[in-house]
Amino acid sequence: MRTGAAAGHRGYYHEAVYYDSDEELLAVVVPFLLGGVKAGEPTVVSLGERTAALVRGAVADHRDVSYLVGDGLYARPAAAIRSYRQLLADFVRDGARQVRIVGEVPRSALGATWDWWARYEAAINHAYDEFPLWSMCAYDTRITPGGVLRDVARTHPRVATPDGGHPRSAGYTDPVEFLGEPRPVTIDPIQQTPPVVELLDPSPAQARGAVAYADRGTLSRDEIDDLVVAVSEMVTNAWRHGRPPVWVRFWAGVDRIVVTVSDMGSGPTDPYAGLLPTAEAASGGRGLWLVHQLCDHVAFDSGDGFTVRLTVGDPG
Repeated sequence: MRTGAAAGHRGYYHEAVYYDSDEELLAVVVPFLLGGVKAGEPTVVSLGERTAALVRGAVADHRDVSYLVGDGLYARPAAAIRSYRQLLADFVRDGARQVRIVGEVPRSALGATWDWWARYEAAINHAYDEFPLWSMCAYDTRITPGGVLRDVARTHPRVATPDGGHPRSAGYTDPVEFLGEPRPVTIDPIQQTPPVVELLDPSPAQARGAVAYADRGTLSRDEIDDLVVAVSEMVTNAWRHGRPPVWVRFWAGVDRIVVTVSDMGSGPTDPYAGLLPTAEAASGGRGLWLVHQLCDHVAFDSGDGFTVRLTVGDPG
């Protein structure tokens, strides 16, 4: 049964927690978790190692609080959504009427890859709405850039405060509107050098073959295989749903390969493209969802036609 701020709310209740000290974080999170335990609700901590240890100590390592420790769950946004949806479905199948989760994206997400994590924070307002979930997303204002905090305000309907308040976020923006806005794409530094491979109007098979040529021993065999599939999917999408010409460019760094696939179309019409699987094959959404599972960063640019940028390796 729903309690506290989420009482009477159907579906997903999504809050941000802004904190600038360990004490402020605990003042919000500990009552939230212990309230879940008292109500007999599945109660989960999905924080980084340091903050998880902090919370574990504050709740006396309560046996009814589960921990998903580390950054593995948050390696990629689409994979995180898939994993959480399975976790929530399991809880509901076992009879849960409300689930509580406190989580945080990894510190690395606050930098060059924030664009797809911002999309994640917006998309989960829809992706989890079929579940009785009350979640808090923690952001340490000491290390979180101002631009990220503005996106957090726009993607979280409410804010949880140390005094027990749950005010509406003044900046909250409907997910469809937020996801439909063009987002600035940070150019990867290796894109400032000439590409190691450049293909005009290649077939998917030609694009797949170019992956091996572009590799300089940077990636593992599994990473190469993932990139081969991702490049093939995006070239196929460009031919099926975009407009020629189709350009494919590869850059190779010491720790990553970056590939852009461009065409003169307008890109996907589904605002959730890549983050959620879609039954609409005509939208190209299935291919985008797959590459979001395989790559370490995926960025869209609709400035001149449509470009999808794939990064496998360390995106920085």
